[in-house]
Amino acid sequence: MQLVNVLKCKLHHARITHCQVEYPGSIGISRELMAAIDLLENELVHVWAVDHAARIITYAIPMDEPGVIQLKGGAAQHFKVGDRVVIAAFVHTDELFEPRAAVLDAHNNIVA
Repeated sequence: MQLVNVLKCKLHHARITHCQVEYPGSIGISRELMAAIDLLENELVHVWAVDHAARIITYAIPMDEPGVIQLKGGAAQHFKVGDRVVIAAFVHTDELFEPRAAVLDAHNNIVA
């Protein structure tokens, strides 16, 4: 059996709503956005800036407030409020896999 690492899920063009440097690291994502793409609490995620070169790897924590995308700790040094990002998670599998994706508007509402 050979496992390959494939895209599991992503939030496309999410907007950073908060940056909180004084926190021990992670990205807070609203629960409804996490549920929409089957992203798990503490799951490893890649965060890629759309409009500049920043790329980080961290873990997702659920936030209760709708539409929140909050970078915490050192990750907050690489982005600012309003930045567009892609948040992606991957899975190792030996099966065909259909990734879950959500395209977001400027207020982090799902539009596709």
